Parts: sequence; C-alpha cells; structure tokens
Amino acid sequence: MTIRTRHEIIEDTWFITFTCYNWLSLFEITNSYDLVYKWLKLIDDKHQIKTTAFVIMPNHVHLLLYLAETQVELNTIIGNAKRFMAYELIKRLNRQEKKDVLRMLSGAVTAKENAKGQLHKAFEPSFDAKPVYTLDFLYQKLDYIHHNPVSGKWNLCNEFTDYPHSSAAYYELNKRHPAIQITDYRQYWF
Repeated sequence: MTIRTRHEIIEDTWFITFTCYNWLSLFEITNSYDLVYKWLKLIDDKHQIKTTAFVIMPNHVHLLLYLAETQVELNTIIGNAKRFMAYELIKRLNRQEKKDVLRMLSGAVTAKENAKGQLHKAFEPSFDAKPVYTLDFLYQKLDYIHHNPVSGKWNLCNEFTDYPHSSAAYYELNKRHPAIQITDYRQYWF
C-alpha cells in the first residue's frame, strides 16, 4: 500500500527529488531529458514556479524550486509532471522497440492502477520534498545537486560544471543554460 504525504506549500523554496521506476535509466535510454525541461517551462509559465537549481540524472531528478504565491499543491505539481513525462517515455520506448523495458514497466502496475487505465509504471509512486528553511540547507542541496553527476557510481563527466543537464555551469561559470531559464536563488534569499 502506498502511503501518501501531503506537502503543504508554506515555504517558498523546496528541494524535490523524483525517481524512475526501479531506478531504471529511462531518461538516458529514451534521451528524454527534454521532457523535464518542457515541464519546468510549463510550471513557470502556468504557475510562476521558478527553477533555481536542477540536475537531470539518467534515472532521477533533483530540483530546487521557488514556489512563491502558487495556489497549486506540490503533490499535484509533481504528480502531473510524472504523468506527463510517463506518457512520452512510454511512447519513446515503444518507438525504440524496447520490449524488455516495456514488459518490466507493465509488470509493475498493480491491479488497482490497471483498473484506472494505467498500463506502465515509469516512476516510483512517491517523491521526496523538503522545505528549505536555512541558507546552510540551501547550500548543502545546491552542492549535492551540482556534484551528483560526478559522485558515487556516477562518472557522467570529468568536471561537474560540464554536465549538460544541470544548473552547475550557471552558478559556477556564469553560463546561461540553453534549455531552461534558471532563476538565481540569490534573488529571493538576499
């Protein structure tokens, strides 16, 4: 049974993580990093939710989002994102004829989810969301996000600022990101 946590939006800045089902590298397999960029643009345009930092890993996403004055619940925002991206991930897997991956994702769907029309499980059902109360916590999460591509088992690039699906180069090298408008956290924290 999945236990859902309601995330009340009382803080402006949130550290959010969501993961592909079973830690499968679905973003990498389908080259679907663009789906996250499209979603981030959509929530900015529709709800004025600003992306202050991010990294899109092959199988998960870390974000620092600024949600001042939004009327939408965080669960709804992330749920809609995962649903929007899941449809396209499955479409791309079908196009690539990744039958083994599709079988695994369809086998993960519960009877209850199937009765509601879900055919594949592209993401883990829950997500992690932590409100950012202090600058120390904010700096810790910025460092974690930006160094994720070169930490632990990941060797996605030599220098963390070289990873293309991250805001690291924006903050460290003052380089605009080609796919997403990054809102500098210092606008809101100082």
